[in-house]
Amino acid sequence: MSAEGSTLVGRITSSTPRTAQASSRPGGTRLVPRRLTPLGRLLGPLVLLALWELAAQTGLLSPKLLAAPSTAVITGYDMLANGTLLPHWLASAWRAWWGLGIGVAAAVLLALVSGLTRIGEASIDSLVQIKRAIPTLALIPLAILWLGIGETMKIALIAGSVFVPVYINTHAAIKGIDIRHVELARTLGLGKAVFIRRIVLPGALPGFFTGLRLSVTSCWASLVVLEQINTTQGIGYLMNRARDYGQTEIIVVGLVIYMVLGLASDAAVRAIERSTLRYRKVIGS
Repeated sequence: MSAEGSTLVGRITSSTPRTAQASSRPGGTRLVPRRLTPLGRLLGPLVLLALWELAAQTGLLSPKLLAAPSTAVITGYDMLANGTLLPHWLASAWRAWWGLGIGVAAAVLLALVSGLTRIGEASIDSLVQIKRAIPTLALIPLAILWLGIGETMKIALIAGSVFVPVYINTHAAIKGIDIRHVELARTLGLGKAVFIRRIVLPGALPGFFTGLRLSVTSCWASLVVLEQINTTQGIGYLMNRARDYGQTEIIVVGLVIYMVLGLASDAAVRAIERSTLRYRKVIGS
C-alpha cells in the first residue's frame, strides 16, 4: 500500500471513535432515535386505555355505547373461567392460521416464478395487480356462490387477503437484488437452484418480512367480517350475537382479543425477522 493510502486509512480509522464519542456526548447531535423498549411501544395504547376508562368512570361515555375497559376485563375473565371463550378463540385461530399459511406459501411461490421468469411475470404479475385493486371482502358474494358458506370459503378469503402484501413485497425485493450478485453467480457457474437458495431467497427476506407483517394484520381484519357469516363459533360470532343483545362489554372483549392476537402475531414476526436478519446493520437494529 502507498504512503498516501496508508495515511488516508489511518485518518479514517482514527476519526471513527471520535465521531462515535461525539454522538454519545450530551452536546453531540443524535441522528437516529434509540431503539424503543417493549414497554415504550405500549405507551400509545396505555394512554388511550387510561383516557377511555376515565371517560367511562366520569359518565362522559355511556356503557350503552361502549363499555369501560375495566368492565370488559371482568367480563372476559368470567367468560374464560366458565369455558365460554376458549372454544371460540380456538375456532378463530384455526381459521386465521390456515388462511395465513396457505396465502403466504402461494405468495412466495408465485413471487419467485414471477420474479425470475419472463413468462411468469407476464402471466402472474398483472393478474396480482388486478387482484390488488379489488378488495378481498368485495369477493364475498362470489366466494359464497363458488365455495358455499362454510369454512372453505372463509379460509380461501383469508388466504386471498394475506396473499397480496406478501407477493408484492417479496416480488419487489427479488427485483431489487443487485445485478452484481447475479453477475457474480454467473461467474462462479452457480446453477439455478443454488442461485435461488444462496442469492434470491436471502435477498428477498427483508421484503418478505415486511409483507408478512402486513399480512398478519390483514388476516385478523378479514376474520372479523368473515366470522359474522353463518358461524356458530368464533370471536366474530360472539361479537355479532352480543350486538343483537346490546352487550357492548362482550363486543369490547372481542375487539381486545383481536387486538392482542394481532399485536402478538406482529411481535412474533418481528422477533423472527430480527433473528433471521441479525447480520444486517440498520437503524432499527
